[in-house]
Amino acid sequence: MITDIRIRAFRAIDDPETCLKFIHGHKRVLSIYGIENITTNTDEWMFNPSIFVVAVESLNSEKLYGGSRLQAADGIHSLPIEEATRKLDEKIHQLIKHSAQFGTAELSGLWNSKEVAGLGVGSLFPTRVAIAIAPQVGVNHIYSLCSPTTVRFTEWLGFEVLLSLGKNGTFYYPKLDLLATAVFQQDSNTLSKAHPRERDKIMFLRNNLNCVIQEKSPFKNVYIDVHYDLKICSANPEEFKIPTSKFIY
Repeated sequence: MITDIRIRAFRAIDDPETCLKFIHGHKRVLSIYGIENITTNTDEWMFNPSIFVVAVESLNSEKLYGGSRLQAADGIHSLPIEEATRKLDEKIHQLIKHSAQFGTAELSGLWNSKEVAGLGVGSLFPTRVAIAIAPQVGVNHIYSLCSPTTVRFTEWLGFEVLLSLGKNGTFYYPKLDLLATAVFQQDSNTLSKAHPRERDKIMFLRNNLNCVIQEKSPFKNVYIDVHYDLKICSANPEEFKIPTSKFIY
């Protein structure tokens, strides 16, 4: 049984080797569910300086167990949620442009291997960390598309269903038999709508970017030592405050 993992954050262009592991692992998991056409299922994102990766890995960094991505709106590259829903509801573009002036991003690419299934590593932990690194990136608003099983996690973390989009926030994506829910976190800095337990955990991580915490699985009576390495040396909190006039797509 795995008793120790590292969760590390970095800008995608700073670590191409881990990005490739992430891409291969994510594709392998998606293929199990017959998903081949998801908008983020490419290697293009690893060359995008507005993308930050949360990697869940072994302590020696040889094994990647899962992770997530936080893509900041930069006025140049559309976010995955825009690519996924633009044919269904064009309002998403205006929502992103408006919130980008405050710093906005999308949480996507969430996955985990079977080895850590049920530990929270594939959903709760990487989502929590993506929110924890938001101030380093300069992000105060976060969008995401999530499956029905992960909606409750996002609610714990202060997200709300984006009812104005699609059919009360839902779309069939990435396949016609799979339902996705659009969610939105409006105050990633203060986390005023998050569960106090989750807010305290995230605030602790922001103040202790390098630490070791014994975490309990949200599903099992299992504890795992998580080694957090969340300092992103190349991050600039003013980089992604993008005025609407600066959008070129």
